[in-house]
Amino acid sequence: MARFYIIGFSVLLFFDTIAQCSFKLTAIHAQPLEMSIDWLVRVFTNPWIYISITGYIFTFFTWMTLLKKAPVGPAFAASHFELVTVMIVSIWLFNEPITLFKLIGTILIVSGILFLALAESKLSKQNSSNQHS
Repeated sequence: MARFYIIGFSVLLFFDTIAQCSFKLTAIHAQPLEMSIDWLVRVFTNPWIYISITGYIFTFFTWMTLLKKAPVGPAFAASHFELVTVMIVSIWLFNEPITLFKLIGTILIVSGILFLALAESKLSKQNSSNQHS
């Protein structure tokens, strides 16, 4: 089961990160932002928008597959690792600066995910020991 979670959440993070970064690339190529047909043409003639949409379709199906077996609380928290992966990719791909606040935020996100996972682990152990008693 642990292998299922590791592979599943890795795939989820991959698709989600690809989709978010593709949206950023679409936004860059569609500048300037304006409410016009020209802007829509720039958006929908850019291949990155289709990579974004495809990424979110795959994210959706991966998420539905994970939710069949994973508890919702920790799964939802773990799905937010994308904030960390998008930040890392953005530093590399878009030359975005790494700041103290980004580092603190990343540490807090990862800590929160770990605490939720530990709480769920203890809860499932208690439930399994109560079922065997």
